[in-house]
Amino acid sequence: MKTTAIDEVLINFDRALRVITGHAASSRANPTERLHEENEAALSEQEQKHSAGLMRVNHVGEVCAQALYQAQGQFSPSAQIREQFANAAREEEDHLAWTAERLKELNSHTSFLNPLWYLGSYALGAVAARFGDSASLGFVVETERQVEAHLSSHLGLLPEHDQKSRVIVEQMRQDEIAHGACAQNLGAQELPLPVKTAMKVMAKIMTTTAYYV
Repeated sequence: MKTTAIDEVLINFDRALRVITGHAASSRANPTERLHEENEAALSEQEQKHSAGLMRVNHVGEVCAQALYQAQGQFSPSAQIREQFANAAREEEDHLAWTAERLKELNSHTSFLNPLWYLGSYALGAVAARFGDSASLGFVVETERQVEAHLSSHLGLLPEHDQKSRVIVEQMRQDEIAHGACAQNLGAQELPLPVKTAMKVMAKIMTTTAYYV
């Protein structure tokens, strides 16, 4: 059955709603399933709060990724590029589900500002797509580069015995590296330094805010 424009709007709205409300479903098993519960050390109240703040930041990053990929794929004229964004979005949805689940285990919540993060990221993705596929893919490469560095820093910030959060973050880190490499292979162009700097500033504002809210 052919998908109509109205169908596309409803599908995209449903996807956005699930992302914002934290009701994403993963297609892959949660990496924490390979851990042995009996070997899990209890977190102190302070450690639990700190882990929750970091995982909330990571969840927000995945909310932004979903919005970016949806917008960039929607406005790309290339079927190959659209498929790449769709594939990456499916893996990023796994990340959404895993981080949301971990936040519940830590007795915490996803960011109250998720609608704002989603709308802002969608707008950025739409703007990036308007500059052409090469620039749009370059935006992905730089985004994934910054996210990978950010996740690596979290591996140093998370409590050493918070193994559940750590294995999730490590799997996310590996996936982000792969997404960036795929975008690079599809013909991404290097972004100008001022654009990279602006992206870092916006990311800093987001991560600092999402840790608490």
